Amino acid sequence: MASPDQQYQDLCARILDRGDERIDRTGVGTRSVFGELVRFDLSQGQVPILTTKRVYWKTAVREMLWFLTGGTNIRDLLVNGVTIWSDWPLAHYRKTTGETITQAAFEARIVADADFAAAWGELGPVYGRQWRRWVDNAGRAHDQIATLIDTLRSNPTSRRMLFHAWNVGELDQMALPPCHMVYQFHVDGRGRLNCLLYQRSCDLFLGASFNWTGASALLLMIAQQAGLTPGELVWVGGDVHIYLNHLDQVREQIARVPRPVPTMRLARHPASIDDYAIEDFVVEGYDPHPPIRGDVAV
Repeated sequence: MASPDQQYQDLCARILDRGDERIDRTGVGTRSVFGELVRFDLSQGQVPILTTKRVYWKTAVREMLWFLTGGTNIRDLLVNGVTIWSDWPLAHYRKTTGETITQAAFEARIVADADFAAAWGELGPVYGRQWRRWVDNAGRAHDQIATLIDTLRSNPTSRRMLFHAWNVGELDQMALPPCHMVYQFHVDGRGRLNCLLYQRSCDLFLGASFNWTGASALLLMIAQQAGLTPGELVWVGGDVHIYLNHLDQVREQIARVPRPVPTMRLARHPASIDDYAIEDFVVEGYDPHPPIRGDVAV
């Protein structure tokens, strides 16, 4: 199996070579292909944290831990130094109020003022809400993560072990409809937990490295809680694209020589899926190339 960086570079090259240029929702424009698949073997501890540019893996893991809390307000992220969700509420605030506030000032006010955060930091019923508190039309809340772990323990050959966030009735209330939509799980005959992640839309330069890192951390946590060992992470992308303002950055990244694949392990065994903290994740052997900057298309 090719390394994560090699699979990533090959995918980038395919999009640069034969991607369809199109104007997208953001107005920035993309070069896009449809229907891609990559596979990562996590069974020996290696994880797809890319080395051809520095990936801030703790940010990706903190985001995943936030999803698992069911949170929907950026204040919880900002107090932990995670700013990757600020663009959408900031754009909404500027458009609604006409105030030309900087991102740093907006984030500082969210952290300092709980009432301001409640008014302007909400993202709507995004990932965590759907994963942990999907409310049906009878008013009952469904914890998809808890149900998944229970099923892995009691019926590991089930073909119904999945969770998703594409709640059609609430999409228009979300700051951003879910991109990484469906996570399906499978236990093989050796007690290894495999995960297939379907992502409907993928910003390959900025998003993929975070999605792969977060999904790897999730797989490790769920495997541990279910008494299994990590297996394979299979990622399927629908519309996989490079924004036109990232083309030069991508060309720079795919020209770099990949370095050894890092490993990730859990330092302890928390009592439940709700008890993990960033300190529980140990990444070793990570020696990446320098970061490459790019603007988020909102």
